[in-house]
Amino acid sequence: MRMKDLMTVEALIMSTSVDLELQIMTEAAWLPAQHQFDEWAVAALTEVEAPVELVIRIVDAIESHALNNQFRDKDEPTNVLSFPFELPDDLPTELKNNHLGDLVICAPVMHQEAVEQNKPEVAHWAHIVVHGLLHLQGYDHQNESDATTMESKEVKIMNRLGYPDPYA
Repeated sequence: MRMKDLMTVEALIMSTSVDLELQIMTEAAWLPAQHQFDEWAVAALTEVEAPVELVIRIVDAIESHALNNQFRDKDEPTNVLSFPFELPDDLPTELKNNHLGDLVICAPVMHQEAVEQNKPEVAHWAHIVVHGLLHLQGYDHQNESDATTMESKEVKIMNRLGYPDPYA
């Protein structure tokens, strides 16, 4: 990472309040450090008013498979699932908190994809965290136009973090 980029990221971290709860529910051989998740979250959440609370849960294939099956009717584990927070209809809006939502990331799928795509594992983790957090902010890739918008945003954030274009 270039010194200028590092200083920009450090300034963002200091000026943005992100309360990230990291839940490690796997015995994977390698995982990014808490500070990396914090850095990636801050970079992806520049359009969100601070403070923001979110949970990133790192799981094994069994939990990812069960959640993907339950919520997306997909009978396999997946790299990331995004669960945006929605205030229940029967609660007053003044009870709304700053919880943006939860990401569930499957460590074995992440490792497998990084190997298959010949990418540094840390860059793949950064990309998937950014990707998931954009989903929590309402971005999607259900059609070509939305995908182009979301991917462009991902590339800019990854570049700002000092990582290559994940789609190149």
